[in-house]
Amino acid sequence: MTLKDQIELHYAQDVKTIDKPSALRAFNELKFFLNGGEVRAANRSSEAKNGWIVHGWVKKGILLGFRLGELTDFSEKEHFHYFDKSTYPLKRLTTDVAKGVVIMPPAYINVGAYVDEGTMIDSHALVGSCAQVGKRVHLSAACQIGGVLEPIGALPVIIEDDVFVGGQCGVYEGTIVRRRAVLGAGVVLTGSSRLFDIPNKRIYTRTKDSPLIIPEGAVVVQGSRSLEGTFATSNGLSISTPIIIKYRDEKTDASTALEESLR
Repeated sequence: MTLKDQIELHYAQDVKTIDKPSALRAFNELKFFLNGGEVRAANRSSEAKNGWIVHGWVKKGILLGFRLGELTDFSEKEHFHYFDKSTYPLKRLTTDVAKGVVIMPPAYINVGAYVDEGTMIDSHALVGSCAQVGKRVHLSAACQIGGVLEPIGALPVIIEDDVFVGGQCGVYEGTIVRRRAVLGAGVVLTGSSRLFDIPNKRIYTRTKDSPLIIPEGAVVVQGSRSLEGTFATSNGLSISTPIIIKYRDEKTDASTALEESLR
């Protein structure tokens, strides 16, 4: 029986009657392969319309770990109290992470997330559960890359190679940020965002069949648009909205090389 089959089998069982030793072995094996990047919650796929395919069984395995775990005291010292499920202790990081990855404390990478080579995760940044972060990405201070475990088939946030994410950005609800895009400080992207592309005079939104996708090389800033209606107009109301002001060029590339001095 494959690991996938084992996870599917145990996930479908009632936790009160489950073969716990067998389920824990399967879960720990999944964690081992997740830590090594050999198994991922989502992978590139030429067969998928948006270029990515979700592995629902991996999410099931992660959720299975929560069911199997018991609340445990992981406190290190008298003044550092920490409690979590026994199946999810703090990960002890070693030098055996992807080549060139820099994580500036305090930052947090949640279960099931994938971070590729050469990526910089600045202080107070969060990479949510199952989010996929590519090569040579810069996640600036206090940015939030949203996570997702349920629904099982939901696409996690995807940050492709060579993307720059500015400080205090928020990328949520399965948004895909294509390679070499730049998100200016404070940009917020959600499933309900309307992204206005000024150079190409287009509007990008999430559809029934596709998440919100930020085009390759787009330079996005947080702008605003006027609200319609008599009340909104008479009160001069507007709402925040992301705007593509240009596409990446050599000048933009220079501004995204900030992390090089830290390597």
